[in-house]
Amino acid sequence: MRKILFLALITSGALLLVIVPSRDALGSPGQAGQDPPNQPAPSVAPVVSVPPIPPVRIHVEPPHIDVHVDPEEIARNVREHLNITHEDFGPIDVNFDHGDRDLNVRVDEKIEKSFAMPAGHRTLEIDNVWGSIEVVGTNSDQVQLAINKSIRAESQAKIEQARKEVTLDITEQEGLLKLYVNGPLRCHCDDGCGHREFEGYIVKMDFQLHVPRDIDIKLKTVNEGRIVVRDVNGKFLVGNVNGDVEMSNIAGSGNAHTVNGPVKVSFRQNPRENSDFHTINGNVELRFTQGLAADFRFKTFNGSIYSDFPVTALPVRAIQEEHHGAKVVFHADRYTGVRINSGGPEIKAENLNGDIRILENHE
Repeated sequence: MRKILFLALITSGALLLVIVPSRDALGSPGQAGQDPPNQPAPSVAPVVSVPPIPPVRIHVEPPHIDVHVDPEEIARNVREHLNITHEDFGPIDVNFDHGDRDLNVRVDEKIEKSFAMPAGHRTLEIDNVWGSIEVVGTNSDQVQLAINKSIRAESQAKIEQARKEVTLDITEQEGLLKLYVNGPLRCHCDDGCGHREFEGYIVKMDFQLHVPRDIDIKLKTVNEGRIVVRDVNGKFLVGNVNGDVEMSNIAGSGNAHTVNGPVKVSFRQNPRENSDFHTINGNVELRFTQGLAADFRFKTFNGSIYSDFPVTALPVRAIQEEHHGAKVVFHADRYTGVRINSGGPEIKAENLNGDIRILENHE
């Protein structure tokens, strides 16, 4: 199988392209330095030894930058980098200071429910804050829900307070099932970046669901959890903040992103529509089946880009102008564009710290 390593580093507007030659380009020892005609051959034939070419990697040490910001500014920057809107995550209390301070009282509960979802267009939405989400597709027309709920609190009184204040809101409409974790952790402020005092408890809900295979999914969580999806054919919008995203045996298109953690997606059928995969701290690993035809756009700062598929470079997109009265803002495209086979839907893969891998799925 042909493997390609290409490194594109963009610094100060300049593109550095590193080309790693194949071992065949060096020629064979028998072709090196042949004797001119009518000259006596040397008594001892020279031996040319070509050692294996070591892999070439480039490490760029970024300059040290001191940045002093408040939590609200961090939240705004993260949302802007990942194109996260209020609609993506809703208003969440962005307070990085909760921790587990003296939460010595704990209770565990189990919630189990089932919902009928007849054939037709179906959508599942889960909006969590603390905890994991696992969704597995089946051939059933039922949604089987199990939640492992834990409450950690400073006292028994805080346990009772948490039970009253944090609720699981369930909305059932035709073709739609929405599960929404509600409570004081939702800041309900205009800019979506409010700061609240610690309530003295943390309520964590780990969702496990078996769903119809042909279903669209919109999944969100923030803390102490990963998102895992298997055997789903519909469109997807998957967002995490402090945890990884892992999807396997997927046959749809969509968006999957996190902030702290890797994004790994393995397709059973290649995407037919534009898709987007990104993180800040972690690798982006995408596995596609044979016959992949798509246009890729990559962007990474401190990492490399790998592809199992042969690629051809796409032209750099023109600088865009944005007019604001008498001022003009120019936006340069910082992505590296490549085409696989005849091209097709646009697939974006982006991170800040980590590698981007485009692999062939052999499963």
